[in-house]
Amino acid sequence: MTVSSPLRERNLAALTAGPHDVLVVGGGINGATCAAALAARGVRVGLLDRGDFAGVTSQASSNLIWGGIKYLENYELGLVWGLCRSRNELLRSYPASVREIRFFTPIQKEARGFKRTLPVLYAGTWLYWLMGRGFTRPPRWLTRERIRREQPNVDVSIVKGGVEYSDAYLIDNDARFVFGFVRSALESGAAVVNYVELERSTHDGSEWTTRAVDRVSGKGLTIRSRLLINAAGPHVDELNQRNGVSTGTHHVFSKGIHLIVDRVTTRDRVLTFFDEDDRMFFVIPMGRRSVIGTTDTRVETPESEVTEDDREHVLENVNRRLDLDRPLRREDIIAERCGVRPLAVKGAPETDQSAWFALSRKHVIDVDRKSGCISIFGGKLTDCLNIGEEVVGLVRGLGQGLGPERAWYGEPSIEERRAFLASARKAKVASRLAARLWRRYGKDAPSLLEAILRDPAMGEPVIEGTRARRCELHHAAETEMIVQLEDFLRRRSKIALLHRHEDLVRAPGLREACEILGGAQAETMFAEFCGDVQDPGLSSQG
Repeated sequence: MTVSSPLRERNLAALTAGPHDVLVVGGGINGATCAAALAARGVRVGLLDRGDFAGVTSQASSNLIWGGIKYLENYELGLVWGLCRSRNELLRSYPASVREIRFFTPIQKEARGFKRTLPVLYAGTWLYWLMGRGFTRPPRWLTRERIRREQPNVDVSIVKGGVEYSDAYLIDNDARFVFGFVRSALESGAAVVNYVELERSTHDGSEWTTRAVDRVSGKGLTIRSRLLINAAGPHVDELNQRNGVSTGTHHVFSKGIHLIVDRVTTRDRVLTFFDEDDRMFFVIPMGRRSVIGTTDTRVETPESEVTEDDREHVLENVNRRLDLDRPLRREDIIAERCGVRPLAVKGAPETDQSAWFALSRKHVIDVDRKSGCISIFGGKLTDCLNIGEEVVGLVRGLGQGLGPERAWYGEPSIEERRAFLASARKAKVASRLAARLWRRYGKDAPSLLEAILRDPAMGEPVIEGTRARRCELHHAAETEMIVQLEDFLRRRSKIALLHRHEDLVRAPGLREACEILGGAQAETMFAEFCGDVQDPGLSSQG
């Protein structure tokens, strides 16, 4: 490990000072929203993660905020209703960060395993729109001619028509979105620390004592809390077993991978296809890049990696459905994302593929009332607000007093946004840069603007070829608990998703970035990041 900032050291001290009302284990989307929601209600919250925030499943999503149209075919109407409601609330609450986007779905003439007719699929998009309370633009029927005209990259020779409907996506990456909830928890007084690994928690009849280790210094820690929330994502079962907690729910795992390549589409739409096994996969815009995936492969453990079979499957499917100047090849891959979806099940799931694909993606929360342990299974980015509110109710039910309800999510007001953008225009800061600063930093954006006005060099990119300004790196060093360079390049930003790893290693300015983020440990930070260049063309996976 590399560096521990003053902010991180202060939070380490607060974490061990305790006792806390609630200790949350896991800094992915589930743990971050729980910490933010509880801390906003005056609960004394500690949160730890054995890696960086959003360092596992929550950094490997499709970046989509969607209501789950796929789940209609299994008649999971309650799940779709709740996801659509949460999607709409995220669109309302994060107008600069969560945007509506059209999903363009061509249907092949002959798709082995595809069970739906085009009229049935079209009717399904209207049902989906109605379940979404008509919050987005309505669906459209797509003729072959319309597909050819509006999305010329699609090979219409194998298409009989299609549909178009709306969902939403994250303009920045998923891990950045998660960090927004971490920041909210910090602002409400929670003691939040990354790179702290839990060894074991024991309950003495009245409170939990958690033994942990700071992975930066190697120092052992003792943390006391009345309640324990296990939000360790795919490691929930492992953690419960270590702590002697028994639950009726457990996880099975589905591996999903994405390949990131140069942009292959001409419009900001998500192309949605069905592969030969009737699984959905997407071509998603990400600035000058396209994100292609995801797979849905059953695996036995949370540890996963991208295999050659995964790459071949994705490349073969996208090449078959898009009309490109030349087929995408292995060397076109700029970066990869790989993670497992933890799926909540009761009892042993069926082993055949049809039953596997039908497994619900909904979350389940298990409560051990005797010890005061809450375990969160499953969950999605879209569902994060529902999980946060549900956990607040469960904590209240376990006897924890709550303060008055306060906002724990969302961007500052439209008026504040307009005032900031007006100030940026007056200062002659480019509108795209001002919009990005607001989207990423919210109420902290004015301080970054002031830094640029004091010193124009603070508004210049540091790492050649990337958009991260010098003021952003200084802000991250002071307020975002950067321990490793990848924390900034992969999770606080999406730089490592947009650039090949070996290009970043050689990029002018990378050493300066390490000096800003790592201080006296800059050379160690640089060496750790550069030392894992083993597979040219691919980013490290975290």
